[in-house]
Amino acid sequence: MHVLVTGGAGYIGSATAMAFMKAGHRVTVFDNLSRGHKAAIPEGAAFVQGDLADRGALNTLFQMGNFDAVAHFAALIEAGESMQNPALYFRGNVTFGQNLLEAMLEHEVKRLVFSSTAAVYASKGAALNEDDPYQPANVYGETKLMIETMIRWYHQQLGLKYAVLRYFNACGAILDDQGNAIRGEAHHPETHLIPLTLQVPLGKRESIKIFGTDYPTIDGTCVRDYIHIADLASAHVLALEALDERKQMTYNLGNGQGYSVRQVIDVAREVTGHEIPAIETPRRPGDGAILVASAEKVNDELGWTPKYPDLKTIIGSAWAWHQSHPNGYASSDGS
Repeated sequence: MHVLVTGGAGYIGSATAMAFMKAGHRVTVFDNLSRGHKAAIPEGAAFVQGDLADRGALNTLFQMGNFDAVAHFAALIEAGESMQNPALYFRGNVTFGQNLLEAMLEHEVKRLVFSSTAAVYASKGAALNEDDPYQPANVYGETKLMIETMIRWYHQQLGLKYAVLRYFNACGAILDDQGNAIRGEAHHPETHLIPLTLQVPLGKRESIKIFGTDYPTIDGTCVRDYIHIADLASAHVLALEALDERKQMTYNLGNGQGYSVRQVIDVAREVTGHEIPAIETPRRPGDGAILVASAEKVNDELGWTPKYPDLKTIIGSAWAWHQSHPNGYASSDGS
């Protein structure tokens, strides 16, 4: 298939684009490079620089592309930022996401793999399944849920075939056969726990902050499901190919095992051999106590299981990436 990957210069989008190509699919990446990196785009993928806000650019893209499917990753993803600037997120994720859906349908492209999030759910003390209640704790999660709603209606009324994939903390790095890290996180500014924690042994910060220590969890800090980027990418390939026979799918992607903020920091200390000082600070708006995803449904229906569920393995791969790429992709493309 010829797959359009929006946001394919980003962390998850670029890894999935590479996985699509390894599976034999043709890929075109569409990205405005505002938060992605040109150097992250896999070799052999076509690249079109553009913005989902530009309907004219989208029309030209679809007229020229002859796409069979779209994998939609282009989005703003920071929960904290979404609480500070909700208008940015409603416009960037929902309004511009609708532009993409309309362009797809106008050009008769009716296969969609959508990158969603476990943040659409209400927090609970056990692994979340696909039938659990929706109650986003932040604007980011709300925008993803709104797009999911549009997708379901476009399926029902207009025949759009879709796979909605919900996950939470994508992490880790992809290694080559020699163990060299070739693809990892490079956000600017960085807000994710694992790369922020690893900045301490890299000498980029003196300590790591723990936001909230009074949650109803094992040690008072937030608990999250951490899933390796390579596992996420493989699930997207399976979902894309399943759209040949399935009309609609909604799956959680996770390890089913939650780790607290303190546990992540402890494992990072073990992996790096650095003490990594931690400073306790008040809670942040929009953080749920526990978000862990059960992946039983996708395992039963598509046969997907994580190959890298161990937190030490995940952080070890991330550490290899950050040691070899201390400035991310900046040395390659300046962005």
